Amino acid sequence: MSTDSGIVSVPVETHTHYIPSPESSLNDQVSASRSSDSLGTEDSEALAVLELDVDPMGLVTLPLEHELEAQQRVTEICEEFEKTVLVPQALAAQAERRELVQQGELDPAIAAQDDEIMRMGLDPEEVRDASMVAEYAADIFEYMGCCERESMANPNYMDFQDEIQWHMRTTLIDWLLQVHMRYHMLPETLWIAVNLVDRFLSARIVSLAKLQLVGVTAMFIAAKYEEILAPSVEEFVFMTENGYSREEILKGERIVLSTLDFNVSTYCSPYSWVRRISKADDYDIQTRTLCKFLMEVTLLNHYFLRARPSLIAAIGMYLAKRMLGGVWDDAFVYYSRFCEEQLIPGASLLLEKLIEPGFEAQFVYKKYASKKFLKASIYARNWALRNHHVFFSAPTHPSFQSTGYVCSAKAP
Repeated sequence: MSTDSGIVSVPVETHTHYIPSPESSLNDQVSASRSSDSLGTEDSEALAVLELDVDPMGLVTLPLEHELEAQQRVTEICEEFEKTVLVPQALAAQAERRELVQQGELDPAIAAQDDEIMRMGLDPEEVRDASMVAEYAADIFEYMGCCERESMANPNYMDFQDEIQWHMRTTLIDWLLQVHMRYHMLPETLWIAVNLVDRFLSARIVSLAKLQLVGVTAMFIAAKYEEILAPSVEEFVFMTENGYSREEILKGERIVLSTLDFNVSTYCSPYSWVRRISKADDYDIQTRTLCKFLMEVTLLNHYFLRARPSLIAAIGMYLAKRMLGGVWDDAFVYYSRFCEEQLIPGASLLLEKLIEPGFEAQFVYKKYASKKFLKASIYARNWALRNHHVFFSAPTHPSFQSTGYVCSAKAP
């Protein structure tokens, strides 16, 4: 590609739950995927994968040796949670179904089917909902865990950029948030667009004059990929106030996609992981809304380029629970696969962003200050200003101040 387009090539470094049958022993039926999560120091392959997940600077993750210990604890907690919570729940549900069958209130065939479903480690209610694809959930999340590493950008790509800096990326994403909100696009569209921007800037040197073009092109591609009815090219031209022509956006689309080898689908936004974690608190609307705000705040901080989407989701849910006076109990560890110790570095970094002077001027703050989003940003910033010193000094102490976050409107 010629340099007069403002973009040149640059070489860069590549960077379930299970319910056992009551007729058999728990140890014999522990999921193979669960045991594979246990990373021993002698397992070189697992260690190599773990090293990819660890932030060398220790900004959003624990150091490697502490991460190994934390993951071992997660494995132990998950196994104990299955044994002491999920298995008794399954047996109690089975006994209840048998009683209903005896009373003639439940069809024996349905009861037998539900028993078989629970022996497979699935929730009968979720299986009956075809949109949940519960029978494929374990395979889906395992695949997503592999894909999220492949779709991460180089967290140091600004080192080889000539004209742009990190604060310019923040400005661009703030503008993308406004465009995304203006056209009522899906949450995943925003996350895919930002991921495309970061991955493209990891592979190409971009001039300042073309930075917004990269952003609008990424949103154009993400909308075509995710939306049922995506905005037209002309609408994207209007978004830039005619700063770029229709032909420039279409040419930019070809450049971005060819640079990324047309690889869009490997990225899985944190929203997918939040949906699973939310099962721990029965999909509490206040926690989820606050979590969504906190996750979008991470888009503005380039340090979170070092974090996988699953980690960002867990950090958002963890900090949301703490802000609402909750605790990160074994259920959250089970569904997120992260213990509290693993989330404290990222949560601390996120709190620092919330208490920055002038944070209220960011569009993400204004967006979530509305009743539609339960005024989540106002609550989160006020909480952060009151409690950040306590969090930094003793993050696991239960004496956080919480002022009863009351839902004032129905969230979408």
